[in-house]
Amino acid sequence: MPLKYPLVHVDDVRPENMQQGEGWAISEFRLPISGRNGSSTTLFHSIFRPGSTHAKHLHRNCDEIAVYLKGRGVVGQGKECSAVRPGHCRLMPKGSEHFFHNETKDEEGLVIGFYVGAASVADTGYEFRGHVTGADLELPRVGKFSTGIQVHIDDVKPARMDEKDGWSITDFRLPIGRHNGSPTTLFWAKFMPGAVHKKHRHDNCEELYYVIRGRGLAGAGPDRAEVRGGHVHYIPKGVEHFMHNLSATEPLEVIGIYVGAGSVEETGYVYTGEVTQADVSARTA
Repeated sequence: MPLKYPLVHVDDVRPENMQQGEGWAISEFRLPISGRNGSSTTLFHSIFRPGSTHAKHLHRNCDEIAVYLKGRGVVGQGKECSAVRPGHCRLMPKGSEHFFHNETKDEEGLVIGFYVGAASVADTGYEFRGHVTGADLELPRVGKFSTGIQVHIDDVKPARMDEKDGWSITDFRLPIGRHNGSPTTLFWAKFMPGAVHKKHRHDNCEELYYVIRGRGLAGAGPDRAEVRGGHVHYIPKGVEHFMHNLSATEPLEVIGIYVGAGSVEETGYVYTGEVTQADVSARTA
């Protein structure tokens, strides 16, 4: 039975044919969720082989949020640069020039990101601004940029969520949101074995999330589907959904955004009920 709401695995998405002449020297760039799926926001999955670079560019029409999951590199923001490693989260404001370079010699970089409110790359107002030079890479590394947001997940305290409202997530952090100047919230959730975020909906915003690792059961409206690392799920505004870690031994880890909501409160969160055994048994995909 086909799913009603888009659930896509990155392995099933063809890499985009991006133009190196426009600065896209990314080794592999995929768009598992975009306006083609009904989303207001594009989610990208990008792999950088050692030495590869996304040259200086900007997006005139949208903010970009990026999460660095594998590898190490250097990022530029305006006239500043900084080192990033797995766990770094960034917001690059619309109109701000930036770049990323994988400076490792033997490790791929994996970056998951969101063009917030842009249904395609073209809608972002992409503008190539020049190649990254040796002088750019040799700039002193700052810990915090003058513009935008950069934070490491290890420096973010877990949020205190109320289990009475369905929040039996083991570890839920908000690295980016209204509290540090973003109108869109980035969340990072970890579910230990058996943990569940019970049925709920967000009446004010869409939700997009990417499964980093683990195995779980995702519900959205009538859909009940198993997910694993590499799955991307789009939840429209007002649609009831849940997530349950099915593994008895391994954690389930997820990152995502609440589009245009700067906090959980702004999402219009409504708890709607328990995840039952019937839900767990009713696999539609």
